[in-house]
Amino acid sequence: MTKEKIVLAYSGGLDTSIILKWLQVERNYDVIAFTADLGQGDEVEQARVKALNTGAVNAYALDLKEEFVKDFVFPMMRSSALYEGYYLLGTSIARPLIAKYMVEIAEKEGAVAVSHGATGKGNDQVRFELTAFALKPDIKTVAPWREWSFKGRADLEAFAHEHNIPVPTTKKDPWSMDANMLHISYEGGILEDPWNEPPSHMFKLTVNPEEAPDTPEYVEIEFVAGDPVAINGEKLSPAQLLEKANQIAGAHGVGRVDLVENRFVGMKSRGVYETPGGTLLYHARRAVESLALDREVLHQRDQLAPKYAELIYNGFWFAPEREALQVYFDHVAQRVTGTARIKLYKGSATVAGRKSPYSLYDKELVTFEADSVYNQADAAAFIKLNALRLRVLNRVNGK
Repeated sequence: MTKEKIVLAYSGGLDTSIILKWLQVERNYDVIAFTADLGQGDEVEQARVKALNTGAVNAYALDLKEEFVKDFVFPMMRSSALYEGYYLLGTSIARPLIAKYMVEIAEKEGAVAVSHGATGKGNDQVRFELTAFALKPDIKTVAPWREWSFKGRADLEAFAHEHNIPVPTTKKDPWSMDANMLHISYEGGILEDPWNEPPSHMFKLTVNPEEAPDTPEYVEIEFVAGDPVAINGEKLSPAQLLEKANQIAGAHGVGRVDLVENRFVGMKSRGVYETPGGTLLYHARRAVESLALDREVLHQRDQLAPKYAELIYNGFWFAPEREALQVYFDHVAQRVTGTARIKLYKGSATVAGRKSPYSLYDKELVTFEADSVYNQADAAAFIKLNALRLRVLNRVNGK
């Protein structure tokens, strides 16, 4: 009988290599491996070859860098979204793109199911599967970490040896990593104790701020209709621009975050992130927005941004409420055109200047010097009217 096909999101690491073989021998699937190139470098092609050597009937390695930044990262950034005040959503925003291609490959190959290496404790299982169901409601999902009998790394290694799956012989770093163009996340191992400081050698994208250059660097970011288009006057594609921003900000130790966050599944977890280019672009965008956006529009946008961040974090990229909010953010971003000058120095990114053709800043209105456009006496009536309800409240409470 012809076997059913399944598409596996495959990284080439120990877990997904074992999952590939487990899907074959325990579930009797023909496995199609899919590796998304989101900026991991040579390991993408290495993963494709390893998947075929491990028994996959087909293996895809797709370069999605430009699509990732243009259609996912930049739209998210137009909202100035932060999850719980810190996290720039580097892992969260990659999952819907990966899952989208899992579904597309499944349809192309006639596969009945998709699979992934996310555990039953994390957010990624939700993100992958919500996207799959949103795009193909009748798709089956297989999550081995929720189903198999393996209890830990020793069981995985024994299975690997039984099936001739290469296992790294070097000592594994005592934490797990997930990398793409926007960031690297670090979780688990020694980081599970929130009192432990991350070791300085752990970070890959950023130098230790204490060892960063002693001379500040100034960088100019140009925006058009909400999206960054140039760094220091050099026009770049979305992926090229993010790569450049990573290099510049990472050299100054910018973009490290250490937080205890609330997972969608209900538990708290400790995550350490480095997002150098994203941090640089975040501060630059806010600088241009401060000039170009109306006060109430900016405040309203900032009220909606946490909800939008929560939707992305929880896996609802393809949900109608996220899409509706995106229309609003994209409309607001049309005025976000201009240039920000950012000073990078030993882990910090501070605004050193900003300009915009849509600037609402009026020096004549705000100056402390003599002017002819503002009557300061008008403020007395403004204050009195705004104080009216407070004065009435005080009189009533006084009784």
